[in-house]
Amino acid sequence: MLPDLLQPGLSVVFCGTAAGTRSAREGAYYAHPGNLFWPTLFAIGLTPRLIAPAEYPLVTGFGIGMTDLAKFHYGNDDELPGDAFDVAALRARIERVAPRVLAFTSKHGGRTALGKQAGYGLQAITWGDTRLFVLPSPSGQARRSWNEQTWHDLARLVRDQSPGTER
Repeated sequence: MLPDLLQPGLSVVFCGTAAGTRSAREGAYYAHPGNLFWPTLFAIGLTPRLIAPAEYPLVTGFGIGMTDLAKFHYGNDDELPGDAFDVAALRARIERVAPRVLAFTSKHGGRTALGKQAGYGLQAITWGDTRLFVLPSPSGQARRSWNEQTWHDLARLVRDQSPGTER
């Protein structure tokens, strides 16, 4: 539904489950006004200013990429067909461009790709050289599980993994 923003050298790639209805209609990642994705990226310091959803192609300039588990379906997770998520294709895309970190923007996405043991935060496994991280969903529908601290933990990991920083 939405084009991937993937290229070698990215610090972090955010992976949603699927474009929501509003995002598919507007052709922009995390386009619903109730979604905290863009304000949170700014609040945790991964973007130098608040990015509007329609400006999403700019994020590669900040070392950020975007993709989804479901590239041919859109809507809420519970509306998607069982075969909507293509984990093998996602892993192949990620291993090809090798970002430092792949961050799933929901526990559901993380568990779909990594297995039921995946919890929030940095995972014990990697995909090639890419570290894996699971975040609480920024969707307004998932406000019960919202925790901005986990997003701050990701930002710290991304900064620590960036070239020219102490490890």
